[in-house]
Amino acid sequence: MILGLLGAIAAAVCFGLGSVLQALAARRAPTGPAADPRLLVRLAGQLPFAAGLALDVAGFLAELGSLRTLPLFVVQAVVSAELAVTAIAAGPILKIRPTRREWTAVAAVCAGLCLLGLSAGREGPARTGTALHWALLAAALLMAAAGFALARLARGAAMTIALGLLGGLGFGIVALAARVVTDLWPPQELLTDPAAYALAIGGLAGFLFYATALQRGSVTSTVAALVVAQTAVPAALGIWLLGDHSRPGWEPAAVLGFAVALAATLTLARFGEPEPEPGTERPAGT
Repeated sequence: MILGLLGAIAAAVCFGLGSVLQALAARRAPTGPAADPRLLVRLAGQLPFAAGLALDVAGFLAELGSLRTLPLFVVQAVVSAELAVTAIAAGPILKIRPTRREWTAVAAVCAGLCLLGLSAGREGPARTGTALHWALLAAALLMAAAGFALARLARGAAMTIALGLLGGLGFGIVALAARVVTDLWPPQELLTDPAAYALAIGGLAGFLFYATALQRGSVTSTVAALVVAQTAVPAALGIWLLGDHSRPGWEPAAVLGFAVALAATLTLARFGEPEPEPGTERPAGT
């Protein structure tokens, strides 16, 4: 259990640092059509984005390991502390000085995570029915379709929040799929598992929507929406469908810790907002 908790903390550190680097890169990239897959190609040529992507991969591997030993709601809440990491990294990287209120929020995140760690019980059974695997694939396809449709129909802050939520749902699907995929070898077992395809689609589409929202709208709104979707939805489904639970008698502590950690990370969301570089300010509405 200790190794699982350390893995989730490592994932939060990687994701938090990666978000700062990706936000910088997204604002520098030329603007194209909304939710255009070519955006990821344009971003891939930038060193900050490549470094952020490498951190995301490392974070995912650490998260994958922690999902094997901890309940999903614990892992997702710990990973949501990436915004606390972003707050700390904002000073040297984005030249933003946190206020006393934000440092208090960082302390609240740590306190909430301590409660979650103390209340964590055993995870539910790893193996689930094939119906859930197919449901995850259907959810990933529906999320992707909704994102491309909203990118065409919505504009401004509405699109930013919507794409942030869908990006968070995509990452939530990744966490759920990683939890239910049990046969990683031989390869043919993985290739015939619908949850493996849900993981790939959820990750790629979620990342595209997240990058688009970072480029076009308020990073504050994007990160806040992302955290809510990727934390609350998988955590609830883990308890409902996967049998995750807290230690007997520690249910109130788990609920309190989850609520405190989530609320504090949302307070810190504005630290994902990079300062515009000289000469790169965008006109209002772009």
